[in-house]
Amino acid sequence: MSEKTIARRTILKGALLGAAVVPVTALLGRSAAAAAAAGKVDPNEPQAKSLGYVEDAATVDAKANPNFKAGQMCSNCLQATGKAGDAAVPCNIFAQRLVSAKGWCKVYVKRP
Repeated sequence: MSEKTIARRTILKGALLGAAVVPVTALLGRSAAAAAAAGKVDPNEPQAKSLGYVEDAATVDAKANPNFKAGQMCSNCLQATGKAGDAAVPCNIFAQRLVSAKGWCKVYVKRP
């Protein structure tokens, strides 16, 4: 009968790899939860004001925002990462915080 021995170096490599995987998986699982925990974007905060963010695209002032066209809203914007039908969606522009699906801002880009 042969006995297999495991080298100490192999054990240490496995332990280090396992220790490195734990924080990575924690970060990946936290991204969706972080968006929900961060809350909704307030249209009165400085970043939202500078980008002309409104919670309802029907209220956009077309004279002040000549790039706005009817039908543009956060739900069909490339920057929004939510699912169709959601009332609020995470937005890349606002650090994955939630924006109104019916909202609009100056950074709007039509989703392909």
